[in-house]
Amino acid sequence: MRLRNKPWAKDKLDSHPEIVVRNPEQFKGKWHEVFGNKNPIHIEVGTGKGQFVSGMAELNADINYIGIELFESVIVTALDKALEKDVRNLRLLNENAMDLTKIFDRDEISRVYLNFSDPWPKIRHAKRRLTHSNFLDLYKEILIPEGEIHFKTDNQGLFEYSLQSFSEYGLLLTFVSLDLHKSEFGPNIMTEYEEKFSNKGQRIYRSEVRYLNK
Repeated sequence: MRLRNKPWAKDKLDSHPEIVVRNPEQFKGKWHEVFGNKNPIHIEVGTGKGQFVSGMAELNADINYIGIELFESVIVTALDKALEKDVRNLRLLNENAMDLTKIFDRDEISRVYLNFSDPWPKIRHAKRRLTHSNFLDLYKEILIPEGEIHFKTDNQGLFEYSLQSFSEYGLLLTFVSLDLHKSEFGPNIMTEYEEKFSNKGQRIYRSEVRYLNK
């Protein structure tokens, strides 16, 4: 996907420190202080334009949410959604997912959401997939013992790869749907991609897993 350059994005992000946290490493182990409460913290890795994470924050006031997105030109739209909904339990990080353990302490996060991640279909790019064992190592370190990973995608190949990756890593599969929108699962906050693909009649795949040896 080609991203449209938004030269004004950085200034806009910088103008809202109450939502966009710069230099988040300084808050490692202190994220409850950022939110001012002891509520569970859920993160979305690859938050995109923020429809999911802002919707979840609006729906669940007793949970703190952090959306993480690498591209300024994308996360600035997530900022707009957060401002529109006026959710106080949401923060956004313009950071690389590879830096999760620099940002969060051990056992600091209760849930990780992976929604419509880049499938990186070429075999040589497998290590970039957010369900690769390298990333599972990172999630394991920051998740509490009973923490979970919730994963959604429209890409059957990525879903099959991810289930295999979870299994080989030794994760426990606690939920799986091969056609989420025809299941009884709910409530389901959709991402922008999910709406687009669902409207075309494509299946949405979803799974939930947790670590057995935390």
